[in-house]
Parts: sequence; C-alpha cells; structure tokens
Amino acid sequence: MEKLVVIPTYNEKENISAILMAVLDQDLGYHVLVVDDSSPDGTAEIVSSLQKKYTGKLFLEVRKGKLGLGTAYIHGFKWAISSGYRYIFEMDADFSHDPRDLERLYSACKNQGADVAIGSRYVSGGSVENWPWERNMLSKGGALYTRLLTWMPVKDPTAGFMCYRREVLESINLDEVTFVGYAFQIEMKFAAWKLDFVIREVPIRFTDRKFGHSKMNKGIIREGVFGVLSIQWQSMFKNYRHRLSNRMSTMAAGE
Repeated sequence: MEKLVVIPTYNEKENISAILMAVLDQDLGYHVLVVDDSSPDGTAEIVSSLQKKYTGKLFLEVRKGKLGLGTAYIHGFKWAISSGYRYIFEMDADFSHDPRDLERLYSACKNQGADVAIGSRYVSGGSVENWPWERNMLSKGGALYTRLLTWMPVKDPTAGFMCYRREVLESINLDEVTFVGYAFQIEMKFAAWKLDFVIREVPIRFTDRKFGHSKMNKGIIREGVFGVLSIQWQSMFKNYRHRLSNRMSTMAAGE
C-alpha cells in the first residue's frame, strides 16, 4: 500500500463529507484514515456512512474523548506504519489545505529526494488567504521565533500539511512526542531534521476555514511559545544521530 492521508477530526460535520470526496474522488490511489475524538456533532457517523462508498479506501478510528491534535496524528501514524503504507500524509478537514496539492507533496518525496515534504505558506509561491491580520502575524511571528531558537532551516515550522516517508516516522520515537498543537508540528519537523532526513518545502495556498470553528486557543499558543524552548532544551540530551545509525543498521539487516 502506497499513500495514506491522516485526517484528525473534532466537530467537523460541515466539512468531512466534502473533504473526503475531494481526496478520494481524485482516484489517485489515496486512502484516508479519519481519527475522530468522539465528536458530539456526529462526524464519525458521517464517515462511517461513507465507508460503503469507499470500501477499502476509507478507514475510521474513534477515540474516547477529545485527546488533542498531536495525539490524533500519532495514533494515525502508528496505524499507518502497522498497515504497511509507504507515504503518510497529514492534513486538516476544513479545506485550509487543498487536496489537489497532495500530489505535489507526494512527488517531492517520491521523485525529488525529500524524506519530508511540507506544504509551506512562507516560501516563495506560498500564501495565506482570509486570515485576520492578527492571526497572520501570530503565525509568521511564531515561525520566526522557532527558526531563531532552533536554527531549523524550515520557513513554516508550524505547517500541518505534510508528507512523510514511512522511514521517517519509524525513526522518530513517537511515544516521546507529547505536544498537541503548534509545538507538535514543530517537534516532528525538528526530530526529522536532527535525524538528517531531507526536508523540502512545497509552496501552497492556505485558505482559512469557511465552516466550523477554529481549534486555536490560548493554551495552544502558550504551548507553542514554551514548547519551542522545551524542544531545544530536550534536544541537548537526545542522541539523534545514534538513533538514526541504529535505525539504518536495522533497515539494512532486514533487506
């Protein structure tokens, strides 16, 4: 199996049918895993009803309670690895990420040498639409703050539209990833960078959601500010290169 898109959901009934059809009706070989945190609005029930139409392509995992974006992605990543997918994507359910851009992220990993492809708002050709100025400044300021503190050469470190080669996710200790919001996205990219994987940013047009409500809150913003400090501090005690060497030796032995 080649390509799996992980979509976490919580109260996305206005968007979920349309986003699933937009991904799966492209007929480009994508499968989708929806990880739903027991949405009270019936999101999971809508996904379940669509599984008959997309048999063998659409999967659903329902978790007990609202456990957070980061843990939803970790759940999805582990599911993807155990199911044998080679390229694992993450994207939002609200059309802020254009499903037509999935192929560009896939091509960056499949054909252009990237291990991690980032749908980036802040490289040449990228853009943001319909965001209020304060949200835009918060995001750009957070990106600059992250780059200054971590030295990570990624212009959009909080981006949530991604493609990973399975080897990247297998090399990162997913059980050590604890953040749930902005800091989760930063931590995943930071770990991949420290493990010497090739990261490529692909310009995208990011469009603010039309339906439903943003999951942004003060707690997530606070996590982003202090999480970057924590990530950099913890990196001083992690031997990323040793872990990568062990991982590559294991992979070679299995060939």
